[in-house]
Formats: sequence, structure tokens, C-alpha cells
Amino acid sequence: MGSKGFDYTALVIAVIGAINWGLIGIFRLDLVKMIFGDMTWISRIVYVLVGLSGLYLLSFFGRVGNGEEVHA
Repeated sequence: MGSKGFDYTALVIAVIGAINWGLIGIFRLDLVKMIFGDMTWISRIVYVLVGLSGLYLLSFFGRVGNGEEVHA
């Protein structure tokens, strides 16, 4: 998978995580917990993937700041 594919994958995972956090904040509805259970190994993997995606997306700031174009 190329860098662009990795960027899109990380972006999709982070957006899913952001939507989940929005639902938690507004409706107290945790979709990950509802679908996979309360802190099962699968739900923990989902939370870790969302966190890692967010950390990876921080590199976008460096790429934009250096004048490189980021095509989303």
C-alpha cells in the first residue's frame, strides 16, 4: 500500500473515531462498546487503531508546514 493509501486509511479510521467520540459526548452512546463489548480485545484494538491513526495524522502538519502538498 502506498503512502497515499495509508494516509486515506488513517484518515478514515480517525474520522470513525471522531464520530464515535461525538456520539459519546452528545448521546452517551459508545458504538465501539455497543458493537464489540466493553473493553474486549477487539474493542481495545479498535481504540488503539484510532489512537495510532490520530498520531500518524499529526505528520500532516509537518508536511503542510514544509510546503509539501497533501491531497486528501
